[in-house]
Amino acid sequence: MNGDELLDVACEAAQTAGEMLRARFESGPEAKVDFKTTPTDPVSEADRSSQAAIHALIARRRPQDGFLAEEDGAAEEGSSGLRWVVDPLDGTVNFLYGLPQWSVSVAVCDEQGALAGAVHAPMSREIFTAVRGRRPQRNGVELAWLGDAAPALSQALVATGFNYRSQVRAEQAELLTRLLPVVRDIRRFGSAALDLAWTAMGRYDAYFERGVKPWDTAAGALVCECVGLVTREIDGGIMVAPPALIDELAEIVVGPRGARTEFRVG
Repeated sequence: MNGDELLDVACEAAQTAGEMLRARFESGPEAKVDFKTTPTDPVSEADRSSQAAIHALIARRRPQDGFLAEEDGAAEEGSSGLRWVVDPLDGTVNFLYGLPQWSVSVAVCDEQGALAGAVHAPMSREIFTAVRGRRPQRNGVELAWLGDAAPALSQALVATGFNYRSQVRAEQAELLTRLLPVVRDIRRFGSAALDLAWTAMGRYDAYFERGVKPWDTAAGALVCECVGLVTREIDGGIMVAPPALIDELAEIVVGPRGARTEFRVG
């Protein structure tokens, strides 16, 4: 199966789950919410229902592939050398509070990383798609190339996210006191996959977050790489920025040591 065919599966899975989630979102609060790592890290029946729908579709269309998803330790080995990496609802807290900034992320990976992927934002009806080695798209229109220019750090709009653990949050708060005075501004909207897609769109100049998982980043990071942005690992997380900006930003966020570690998508 070629990249286009794999992307078709990713899009169908993301949009099928996304429309189901949109209907739940508009019907009112979720009746049952559990918690994972901390009391600030919720999982709802919406997350599980979305994952089940995606899993069923991929199992039907690509039964020989592996599967890795966020909820309930879902991990299956396949025989094809491909693995689907899925976040069925990225931005659960936003979803539960009635905030429309959430997404569905579906990527398929081989031994080199992400091969194709889609990030679907049901409330804005946007879908960001990418196939390795090609220009990514938003709703079927190619995104602009971002790899050749960048603003000065002082003019950069930077997005980030915060960890669920209080100790890590304290460290992140300290970092913000160093970063905020030297950039244009900072944004935190709560969906890593969508933050990555928006960075690829040019809605942010850069993005970083500590503690993200493969299902958060696989599809969105591929979209970023395919518009010429650089992705790097930062202390168990990810940083994305144009080549001309990433070193200076990394010096502040992670310091010289580790600032050039390659981030492997997927």
